[in-house]
Amino acid sequence: MANLSDRFNVPLADSDPIQPCAPDDFEAIYEIINDAAQAYRKVIPSDRWNEPYMPREELREEIETGVVFWGYREKGQLLGVMGLQPVRDVTLIRHSYVRAARRSQGIGGKLLSQLKVQTDRPLLVGTWAAAVWAIRFYEKHGFRLVSPNEKNRLLRK
Repeated sequence: MANLSDRFNVPLADSDPIQPCAPDDFEAIYEIINDAAQAYRKVIPSDRWNEPYMPREELREEIETGVVFWGYREKGQLLGVMGLQPVRDVTLIRHSYVRAARRSQGIGGKLLSQLKVQTDRPLLVGTWAAAVWAIRFYEKHGFRLVSPNEKNRLLRK
């Protein structure tokens, strides 16, 4: 998927449940994103909702433009994914999803904790404003909500 050594602080033990995803994880990433995105179906405007939420072509494009996915595994099965994407002088957290059947078990928090130490740059995350559960999750992990003006300023840097 990407050569990570020059972008992120990668050294992890092989036994660590959180590892950078490999090219052969593509289908599992696709399944997790589209399974977990169902929770957002009622808060995403209908003109922005797709079925599937993220088509394979769009996922490939995201990876090709620099999103590096990390995954959480148990017994060899990918259960959650979260992407990092360097943009200018910040790093974006992109596509943070856990399989619906494994939600609320700490997987997202573990992924986020690992990804937070992968960059020294300011870390930004976006989610749908109506997804209050997602906003609470990020606030619980040290993020804060910023105004639309602040968001635009940070993304313009």
